[in-house]
Amino acid sequence: MAAVAVRKKEVVRDLDRCDIPYYVSEFVEREVGNDYDSLRKLDNLIDKLSANKKQLEEQVLTVSSEVPKRIQNALKNAEDSKKSLSRLLEEETLLSDSISSHLLKAQPWMEDLDVLISQVEEIERHLAYLKWISRIEELSDSIQQYLMTNNVPEAASTLAFMAELDIKLQESSCSHLLAFVRSTVKFWHKILKDKLSSDFEEVLTQLRWPFVGPPQSQAFGLAAPASAPDVYNNLEMLFCQLLKLQTSDELLSKPKQLPEKYSLPPSPPIILPIQIMLNPLQKRFKYHFTGNKQTNVLNKPEWYLTQVLMWIGNHAKFLDDKIQPILDKAGSSVNAGLEFSRALVMLILEKLAADIPCLLYDDTLFCHLVDEVLLFERELYSVHGYLSTFPSCMHILSEESCFQRWLTVEKKFALQKMDSMLSSEAAWISQYKDITDVDEMKVPDCTETFMTLLLVITDRYKNLPTASRKLQFLGLQKELVDDFRIRLTQVMKEETRASLGFRYCAILNAVNYIATVLADWADNVFFLQLQQAELEVHAESNAVSKLQLGQLASMESSVFDEMINLLERLKHDMLTRQVDHVFREVKDAAKLYKKERWLSLPSQAEQAVMSLSSTACPMLLTLRDRLLQLEQQLCHSLFKIFWQMLAEKVDIYIYQEIIMANHFNEGGAAQLQFDMSRNLFPLFSHYCKRPENYFKHIKEACIILNLNIGSALLLKDVLQSASESETLKPNQPSATAALNELGVYKLAQKDVEILLNLRASWPNTGK
Repeated sequence: MAAVAVRKKEVVRDLDRCDIPYYVSEFVEREVGNDYDSLRKLDNLIDKLSANKKQLEEQVLTVSSEVPKRIQNALKNAEDSKKSLSRLLEEETLLSDSISSHLLKAQPWMEDLDVLISQVEEIERHLAYLKWISRIEELSDSIQQYLMTNNVPEAASTLAFMAELDIKLQESSCSHLLAFVRSTVKFWHKILKDKLSSDFEEVLTQLRWPFVGPPQSQAFGLAAPASAPDVYNNLEMLFCQLLKLQTSDELLSKPKQLPEKYSLPPSPPIILPIQIMLNPLQKRFKYHFTGNKQTNVLNKPEWYLTQVLMWIGNHAKFLDDKIQPILDKAGSSVNAGLEFSRALVMLILEKLAADIPCLLYDDTLFCHLVDEVLLFERELYSVHGYLSTFPSCMHILSEESCFQRWLTVEKKFALQKMDSMLSSEAAWISQYKDITDVDEMKVPDCTETFMTLLLVITDRYKNLPTASRKLQFLGLQKELVDDFRIRLTQVMKEETRASLGFRYCAILNAVNYIATVLADWADNVFFLQLQQAELEVHAESNAVSKLQLGQLASMESSVFDEMINLLERLKHDMLTRQVDHVFREVKDAAKLYKKERWLSLPSQAEQAVMSLSSTACPMLLTLRDRLLQLEQQLCHSLFKIFWQMLAEKVDIYIYQEIIMANHFNEGGAAQLQFDMSRNLFPLFSHYCKRPENYFKHIKEACIILNLNIGSALLLKDVLQSASESETLKPNQPSATAALNELGVYKLAQKDVEILLNLRASWPNTGK
């Protein structure tokens, strides 16, 4: 077995070939190993291997006998397939020759047949052509017969059907047929339209249309009430008949359109009966507001804008009560009031397109026009329910030259307003200063006026039809905010020496208010939509990094982030300057307190009543006065940041410059704790429930200095043991646990050791 083991160690597997010695060695090692007793198994093992060998030999014989049979069968199948393929190729050749021969014989027949088919197709086309002519003539004759019998409704229906046939024929190349159909439709359309329009206008006259007076003075009907139902029946009948002419009217008449530069949204033509109802109003409008009439002046756009609004208001009730039911009954989806308004607004758009080039470079007139148009739009949408998908005045104002002028004028007047608001005597005074509930932000008047200006600008441009135009206005707003921030910074630098003064605090309140309002606006749906539009623009132009695109898309940032960050930085700088100013005063007032004889003060037992150290009074008075002053001058959120920053500085200063720089006897430690916990901390109790939490260095230092002697010795021993060895003895608490138990969380272990060494009175322990 030892020899086997040695051989096993010597046998190395050859990975490039079937290594039988290696497998034999593995087998022996696995079956026998180093166990000498297992040699008894050799007989069984030999029998088992012999049986396996016999089985493998039988399998080899079986396979060697079957493989030739399979190969022979495969070869036979291949031969059969080859013969079958040859036979199919012969058949294919015969069939191909037969087909070629047949086609050759049939070629003359095919040529003759093609000629006949072409003749038949031509005859069919002629027949179809004649059928169309016959059909149109039949329809034309029908219309003539209906008119002769005064059956206008049927004549109108037939004309509508003829117009539909005209539409179906539009793809045909038969120009003469198309011209014939169109001329026929035009002929009968003119006759029917003239007749129906005349009758319809007569009915409208009986109804005293149009209603140019106020709604309360209108008599919706006739002077003789008894005949009113008949007139309304005629109105409905004629209105429906005119509706049937709508298709042919759209085919024959091309509505007047404004140039493409105005990018008006596509809209269907005004329905024919409403067009007829609008005729007298359109004539009035053109009479008064075109040409040399006294009512047509560039400096009075409100005259024609107000007139159109009055017409819309005066006719709204009649359209809703009398016309809309007719449209509903006819199955039309048209809203009578909106259709009427849309037609009148088109008059306004044509007037604006004509007038704006004449006053584009007169700032006063142009600004007045924009103001009046915006007022008109506001009432049109809010009062009369005009739809944003319809053409509007904002499409005219969005035309490139007009829009750029609008931006320029808007910026010019905004800057002038900023100049006047900042130079006002009451610029830095809050107009709500006497109303505590309203004046939480303590916003100076100039800043509130500025933010109102921005809000007004938003209201002016929010109904612009395209996002790109809105983004240009948003850019103007950002520019104005930055300009105002620079102006505030300039005024602030003039007041740097008086950083606690009224004006400096007013500027700080202003900066905080602007940042707060912009942050609120960033969550507004309107500005979120602009953020999405800005994201799409940046993505197309690759103007920003992928990180910025990701922030915009995930709403982590907003359209005002850049402005807000600059304002927050300015706010932080101003607050820091104020805190530093007050802190310098506190340090100056604390000079005597630093020199207090902490090592020789009487113990608490020796004093009848503990009282504040006289040397601490100047420091505490300075703190109190400045806190009261700034609480009145700063808004609540700013003052909270201020006193917390100041408390942090005072905490570190007293800890480092007074506590760590002195030694304390029992009386000194007690006096320090009394000064801090009963006098310093309460100064801040008005601003929070637990002011001591903002003075953790002082609070925890007082805890260490005022420990009774036994606790101090025990703590010192724990800290010393922890310092000497990282491995604690069993059942010995850690330094951190010991400090936490005393209420010390902020101070590090080394700081506590230093504080313990500042205690003057230690008993003689013999060490």
